Amino acid sequence: MADKQRRKPGETRDKLMAAALSLVGKGRHFASLGIREVTREAGIVPTSFYRHFRNMDDLGLQLVDELGLVLRKMMREARANVLHADKLMAESVAIFISHVEANRSCFFFMAQGLAGESRAVQEGIRSEMRFFASELANDLRRMRLVDHLNDRDLDMTCDLVVRSVAFSLTDLLGISPDDEYQINQVKTRTTRFLQLIFVGAAHWKSVTES
Repeated sequence: MADKQRRKPGETRDKLMAAALSLVGKGRHFASLGIREVTREAGIVPTSFYRHFRNMDDLGLQLVDELGLVLRKMMREARANVLHADKLMAESVAIFISHVEANRSCFFFMAQGLAGESRAVQEGIRSEMRFFASELANDLRRMRLVDHLNDRDLDMTCDLVVRSVAFSLTDLLGISPDDEYQINQVKTRTTRFLQLIFVGAAHWKSVTES
């Protein structure tokens, strides 16, 4: 009882979120998790759940926010390290893969959520992907790599990039973290996907909008 009284504000909430991610990392689908299972994993009585979340969808949306923090950290790292246009795709993919390997449970949640039963969680993740695409568009404008594209076509290009990278996530998560050969295969394939997208974008002629 004394341990519970000493628990810091937010500690129980964090434990519940970590427990849900832990279960997802062990192969459970987030949509199939129940409150009792999550609280048991967290070592917390079920009634404590409702002091922090209304339901599992609410917990899922908080995990989406955590995913957003990981994605923003990844963007900051890419901006700091990808300084040359000719290395943009290969280095960005390498940074993406390193973050996936460091946060596998979080990205398992992302992959599940994109095709999951919870519309709230699915839309939350798609919103993060749209933000990521928007930030990519801003970076490409700043680097003056696609000045010939109008805003609509640039947004379409960035959306295609994000979708391609998200698709590669499924392949990556199916590989053992120790299998460097297969991870490098995914890295090479994903980089070539992006190169093909930008070769197409380089030859794309934007139509002047009336």
